[in-house]
Amino acid sequence: MKYYLIAGETSGDLHGANLIKALKKEDTAASFHIVGGDQMATASGEKPLIHTSEMAFMGFIEVIKNLGKISKNLKRVKEDLLKNRPDTVILIDFPGFNLKIAEFAKKNGIKVCYYISPKIWAWNQGRVHKIKKIVDHMFCILPFEVDFYKKYYYNVNYVGNPLLDAIDSHVYNENFIQDNLLNERPIIALLPGSRQMEIDKLLPEMVDLYYLFPAHQFVVAGAPNFDKSYYKNFIGDLPIQVVFEQTYDLLKHAEAAVVTSGTATLETAILKVPQVVVYKANKITVWIARFLVKVKFISLVNLINGFLSVRELIQEDCNTRTIADELDDLINKNDHRLSVLENYDILESKLGTPGASEKTAKLIVEYLNQ
Repeated sequence: MKYYLIAGETSGDLHGANLIKALKKEDTAASFHIVGGDQMATASGEKPLIHTSEMAFMGFIEVIKNLGKISKNLKRVKEDLLKNRPDTVILIDFPGFNLKIAEFAKKNGIKVCYYISPKIWAWNQGRVHKIKKIVDHMFCILPFEVDFYKKYYYNVNYVGNPLLDAIDSHVYNENFIQDNLLNERPIIALLPGSRQMEIDKLLPEMVDLYYLFPAHQFVVAGAPNFDKSYYKNFIGDLPIQVVFEQTYDLLKHAEAAVVTSGTATLETAILKVPQVVVYKANKITVWIARFLVKVKFISLVNLINGFLSVRELIQEDCNTRTIADELDDLINKNDHRLSVLENYDILESKLGTPGASEKTAKLIVEYLNQ
């Protein structure tokens, strides 16, 4: 079978890579074309038509500014789909782009599989009617999504969460501390996100925490699409290390973490690291989001549990002082720290066991063979 996978950001690249590996096991004759990042390229042995670093734009204003680039990317993918005529296109999250590709593929007789549902339950729920028409098979990774789609008489597959796969298969570096020139002081992990807009707004607040926790060392999880010199613009001469491609190792050694809202909040929770979730964006973007978004929380941890399991600090509430107050409670107030860890236990029971990539690959091959 010929598979065409499209992921538009770093987390999708990770899940796409694991899905490619699983598809190879299910279908020994599998061939691939990809729009994705380095991990999908390594897994498939193919060069991406477009790299994720050219795709990810976050927020309403940021998208508007880059409409020309997005339009060009859409045209390139559509032309490539018609040129290669895969047995299925597998879309991974990234709904603003991928739903347009789904509609195009469906019109041109290409089967559409969607892995990691668009978060339409958060806003613009009416898009579910379009999804029913243009997506042949939907594979969900959040347990509550099944019930959401059921309300609209759309049967979907819940396959578990692929982050469990990624974390379960990760081989930890026993020499992480020494290899990264760290010392024995307890670590506070800083995860400022993978998009420039996020990092530009959040990393300065995170870096200033250094002055308030002299007994700790701070380590930044760097995004692969940036280099150390970019992070040095924020860190300056402070002794704060930046590590790349080592987020799980960093979290494994961390006493607490400051995490930008997104997939990383769930990874941090699965690894049982107490965290404070932060988010800042363009003021107009946040104003529009508050008007449109229909959910109580921004972090996946809280959304899946259905209650405030970790503290969220958004926009004007997200500053060095408020982050420091929550960090101090997570580190020094044992009852608060234990409460967060107990909430993680509840999350663990809801997520289930690893195997999302394998389940999804098996179902895709079955559906294509029907």
